[in-house]
Amino acid sequence: MPTAPANAAGIELFYETFGDPADVPLLLVMGLGAQGHVWDVELVEGLVDRGFYVVRFDNRDVGLSTKPDVGRINLMERLLAAFAGQPVEAPYLLRDMAADAVSLLDHLGIAAAHVVGASMGGMIAQTLALDHPDRVLSLTSIMSTTGDPDVGQPDPSVTSVLLTPTPADRDGAVAHSIAASRAIGSPEHFDEERARRRAETSYDRCFYPAGFGQQLLAIVASGSRTEALRALDLPTLVIHGDVDPLVTPSGGRRTAEVIPGAELLEIEGMGHDLPPVFWPTIIEAITRLAARTSTPA
Repeated sequence: MPTAPANAAGIELFYETFGDPADVPLLLVMGLGAQGHVWDVELVEGLVDRGFYVVRFDNRDVGLSTKPDVGRINLMERLLAAFAGQPVEAPYLLRDMAADAVSLLDHLGIAAAHVVGASMGGMIAQTLALDHPDRVLSLTSIMSTTGDPDVGQPDPSVTSVLLTPTPADRDGAVAHSIAASRAIGSPEHFDEERARRRAETSYDRCFYPAGFGQQLLAIVASGSRTEALRALDLPTLVIHGDVDPLVTPSGGRRTAEVIPGAELLEIEGMGHDLPPVFWPTIIEAITRLAARTSTPA
């Protein structure tokens, strides 16, 4: 199993690479509670076909990467305090997860990469661009937001998706994941069999529901990136579905609004998922963005 050595925070990241290391590097960052394999291989191969050397990985607290020992915390109490606007402490923040990604680039000998993040992965990608701008060739933020509390908030109809505990048994966990995927996904393009395969793979690789809550706490404790993003000088693409009920479209619109020169691609009929019907559009947009940059020697 390819795993990067422990970084300064003691985090070892499981990763996979696709394509020729001599090609243009592209780092994929996945979202809340999701393992790296949720970036479908076929989507990854579509990017490889466009000349990218693609890296996908498990964030800390999911999959085969390190689960940091955070001690005993009352997660619900802290989340409720955060939602009430009170300051909260988290075991780690999005900037720590961005630093994890940088340590993976270091391990792979990649000076800088095109960075593509989905949902929480978009938040990590934004933070990576802010904290380590020399390591990012371009930024693509998909179905994500800025951390501002007035945009991108879940539609009340799907709030329970975030807060309902996942059953511990395999059948129950898979059924819960399928139901969640259906609730937040693209209404016209939900594929139950694909959702089932993804859920079964995730459960069999590593069932660790605590990581979901701790990552959620990292999101809410990290606050808004808006003012910092206003000064970001980096080719940026923001992709968002116009029927996303989990991170509602205002989150993507705000992201594109505050980043100078950012392009907003709002995809009709796309929810909080990446069904195959939209892959050609997404691959083309990322490739077009990358063409605006030059890779350092």
